[in-house]
Amino acid sequence: MASQAIASRTPLNMALAFGLLAAAAALSVAPTFAADCPAGQAATTDIQEHPSKPVGVTDTVLSAIDLTPKGEAWKGNMLRLRKLVVQPGGVVPWHEHTVRPANIIVVEGSITEYASTCKVGIEHAAGDVTAEFGQLAHWWKNNGKVPAVLYSADILPPAMHDDHMM
Repeated sequence: MASQAIASRTPLNMALAFGLLAAAAALSVAPTFAADCPAGQAATTDIQEHPSKPVGVTDTVLSAIDLTPKGEAWKGNMLRLRKLVVQPGGVVPWHEHTVRPANIIVVEGSITEYASTCKVGIEHAAGDVTAEFGQLAHWWKNNGKVPAVLYSADILPPAMHDDHMM
């Protein structure tokens, strides 16, 4: 990614990071939950051709919390908040969510998701919120003319501790 930063893990910085997410959502369209896949297009697809590397994406870690103090089941897991800026033509590469749940909110622009659960691209506009979890593998592309800005909150398991994990 072009840049990354981990904010100090102080209560004030955590409050600011999550406040930023709330403010960004409030400044754009009121959040709506994006439809999954258009009617009649749902399917388990094997997307043969998909990007494996990011293109035109800035991924900034705004905050990360070690969840280990919450108990043995959480040992090594991180709660992470990131800002992704995807330039026109930019790509968030193929990845899956079987062990890494995430919530995404689009705050500016729009972006198309190409999912293993849908035959066609799924459009996400500013204000859309998407839950990513379970048997989902997908990639995203900004087919628009302006940058798409997304905030992602995810739980990162120990085996995936890589700040670049999309």
